[in-house]
This record gives sequence, C-alpha cells and structure tokens, in this order.
Amino acid sequence: MDPANLYQEPEIEERGRTTRGRPPTGEKIRMRQSILNAPKFDTSSKTMNQDNQTIEPLLQRQQQEEDGTTTTTVQAGDGAATRHHHHGGSGKLTLLPLVFLIYFEVAGGPYGAERAIKAAGPLFTLLGFLVFPFAWGVPESLVTAELAAALPGNGGFVLWADRAFGPLAGSLLGTWKYFSCVVNIAAYPALVADYLGQAVVPGSRARTATVAGMTVALSLVNFTGLNVVGWGAVALGFVSLAPFVLMTAMAVPKVRPWRWAASVSGRKDWRLFLNTLFWNLNYWDSASTMAGEVERPERTFPRALGVAVVLIAASYLLPLMAATGATDAPPEAWVNGYLADAAGIIGGSWLKYWIDAGAVLSSIGMFEAQLSSGAFQLLGMADLGLLPAVFSRRAARFGTPWVAIAASSAVTLAVSFLAFDDVVATANFLYSLGTLLEFAAFLWLRARMPELKRPYRVPLPLPALAAMCAVPSAFLVYVCAVAGWRVFAPAGALTALGVGLHGAMRVCRSKKWLRFNNAAAAAEDRHGAHVAGHRV
Repeated sequence: MDPANLYQEPEIEERGRTTRGRPPTGEKIRMRQSILNAPKFDTSSKTMNQDNQTIEPLLQRQQQEEDGTTTTTVQAGDGAATRHHHHGGSGKLTLLPLVFLIYFEVAGGPYGAERAIKAAGPLFTLLGFLVFPFAWGVPESLVTAELAAALPGNGGFVLWADRAFGPLAGSLLGTWKYFSCVVNIAAYPALVADYLGQAVVPGSRARTATVAGMTVALSLVNFTGLNVVGWGAVALGFVSLAPFVLMTAMAVPKVRPWRWAASVSGRKDWRLFLNTLFWNLNYWDSASTMAGEVERPERTFPRALGVAVVLIAASYLLPLMAATGATDAPPEAWVNGYLADAAGIIGGSWLKYWIDAGAVLSSIGMFEAQLSSGAFQLLGMADLGLLPAVFSRRAARFGTPWVAIAASSAVTLAVSFLAFDDVVATANFLYSLGTLLEFAAFLWLRARMPELKRPYRVPLPLPALAAMCAVPSAFLVYVCAVAGWRVFAPAGALTALGVGLHGAMRVCRSKKWLRFNNAAAAAEDRHGAHVAGHRV
C-alpha cells in the first residue's frame, strides 16, 4: 500500500450514496422542510411526543451548525446555565495553521537537538532523525487522525480514554499528558536563556527574570484567541525555518561526509541520546485537544498530520546534516546553542545571529502552541465533568478558555526553574505512560466498538494495527525503564495526584460542593452500561 494513501481524505457514505464531506446546505434545508411539513399527530400520543422531542433538538443543532454557533448546557447543583459559543467560519482552524501548530507542538526546528550529537555522535543522530519521525511519528499521527475525526471534541485523547475505559482512565490520562505538557512548556524559557547565554548568564538573577518574564508575557498572548495563535505559528514557522534553509544551501559545497562518522570520546550516553531524540519528536497527539476548534476535523486532521510528518523530518535532518558535515567541531562541542555557532562558521555572523533570533521565535511558537493544547485539554475535561465547570469558561471577546490558560500558566511558571535534563526526562516519562494508555484505547475502540463512525479510518486490520502500535510502544517502555529515581519520584507523585484528584472530583460532584457539567453525572453510568452490554 502506498504510504501516501494513509492520509487521503476518506469517502463518507451517507443515505445510500457516496460523497465527500457534508451534504449540501440545500439538501439539509429540504430534509428539514420534509420533517417540519410532515403530518402532525395527536400530542397526547406519548410516542410521537417523544419523537418530536428528539427531532427538535436535532433540527436546532443542525441550524446552529449552519449558522456557525454551538450551544452547551451545563447543570451545576440545582441550577443550569446555557452558553452559546459563536464559531464563525473565520474562527475555525484551517489546514495551514493546524500544520504549523502541530509543527510547534512536536518540533519547532532543530533547536535542542545538539545534545543528541554530544551523547552519541553525528552518525547516530542523523540516523535517529531519519528513522524516528516515521517509526514513531507516523503510527502516532495515524492514531490521532482516526480518533480526532471519530471523536472531534475538545479534550482529544481524554475523550478517547474516557470512551474506551471510563472516567478514571480519562482522568488519569489527562493528568499524565497535562503535566507532561506543562513541564515541557517550562523548558522553552530555559532554552531561550541558553541561546542568549552571552547576554544572560545562566543561574544569574537576569536569567531568572528572563525565564519568568517570558512565561508571563507569552501566556498573555494566548488569551487573544486560537486563530491568532495558529496564524502566528505560520509566521513564526517561516521566519524561524528560513535561516536553516539558507545554512543548508550554503553548506552543500563544504560538506565532507567523513565528518558524520566522528565519534564521541568515552562511552556514548544512550539515555541522554534517546531522551533528547524523543523530546524533540513527540507530542503528535497534542493538537487533538483542540479538535473542537478545527474546521472539518475529519478532513483537516489527516491532511495536516501527513504534511507535518514530512516537514518535521526535513527540518531536523537537513540542517543537522549540513552543520555536522561542513564543520570540524567534535561531538563534545555540541551543547544547546551550538547550531548558531555552526551557522556562523558556515555563513558568517549575520546567519549566526539570525539563528539565535530564530531560536527565540521558535520557542515562542512552541510555548504558544503547547499552552493552547494544555488549556483546551482542561476545557475538554471540564466539558466531560472530570474537572469543575469553571475550567470551561471562555472569554467573552476572544472565546478562549481563560481560566484554563491562567491555570496552565501558573503551573508552568512553578516548574520553570528545574534543570533542563530533569524537565526533559520527567516530561518524556509522563508522556510515555499516557501514550501507552492512548494506544490501548485506540485498539480497544477498534475491537469493541467497530460501529463507531470513523470519518477517517486507518486502512489496516486490527492485527496490523496492533503491530503498528507495538513498535512505538516498545520504545515507550524502554523510556520508562531507563528513567532514574529523580524521574520516578515526581512521576509517581503526579500519578497519585491524578488518582486522588479523580476521587476528590467525584466527592465534590456528589456533595455538590463544586459546579460540574451535567453530562458528568451520567458518564460513569453510561460507561458501566456500555461495558455490561459488551459482556452479554
């Protein structure tokens, strides 16, 4: 099978015919009119009254979709509140902004990849960035494409685990992925401080102020709206990638392939190598938490993920091939920020300064994209009733989940001053646990819920899907196994916190101490009935 076909737009079968996308608006109107013009029955008939109660909300929802609005009803305690969200066509994420949001969720450029060269040498680093985006990125992106199209609400992977295994699994997966996300975000201000090392001395008060000030300022930008963040990511992507394109082109006549075989002095640090590789190429599923904000996610997500895989692989491999092949620096010289030095050797000081500036812009893009992902995850968990309804509050002007953004910013700031290696290792460990559960949910839903409508479907049978997930899962198990006690301790504490938080939320909901989405009250009952139905 041609790998390109894995990301092609699926055909959707509707009412005995095959078409692409949604039915035309005119047909929707005719369908609605035929229902409304049908003969009316005696309202005393209980059956027909129930049918009318079923049809009317469907017609209202259909009208809201055409008008660009959605309505969410939240019941808390003894009262209920109805919120209307206006999502005009211009407010939805389209293909290009989604591609660059995924790009910044996963990579943001080759910044931060230098330590892989220091740990294992140029050859292993190039092989890693050649193989890993496809061995790891393609399976995870295919899983994300199918489930984001099948369950396209905000919250992403939390929805998937909740549907497969129930609210506890959704809450636990949400805890792992959320703290992995915010811990990962916390690394970017520190990374910028490293790239500005000549002006900001590590460990100084100036560096501390840089990290804290950048965290607060960029959090404020996120309040202006996801569409602003998406198109901002497009602009940042082009500007930050441009110097690497120039560096690669200028390095071609200077490349000597034998330089790629340079070896490290002493033993290779495989733990650092794999952690750096993994940190630079994970979070393919993070954009799924914003699926409710994407225009036609069943069509847009598969395409965006396919483009992003190629873009990300090229953005690492080509600049690293150029920089290591055109300079004589030993592997030990490759610390965070050395790519800029290599660019200066290849093209001059102007190119070095451009890449230094690009590092700042790339970190801004990664910060904004991942903060949006974490905030919309909290919003989705609140919509599911796993968190109090306050996290689903949106700003009246921009429609952004401002409470979730503020909470995520506070957590990020609190962990911003950890050592960079500890941040990377802890984020990788939590992400690995969450992704293992995510793969399990994907296979479970395929096996136990084949009737679930999947606008995009990975064109493989269940055994082949299990084999597809086995390769990245083996790597995830390895990442978890090699983590030291400095990673096990915080990860274990956060896991216990997730379980305790789920229990606390159940108590608060039953006691009506906090306001929750009314859908949460029946969530566990629905899951229990669903599991019982499959056992019969």
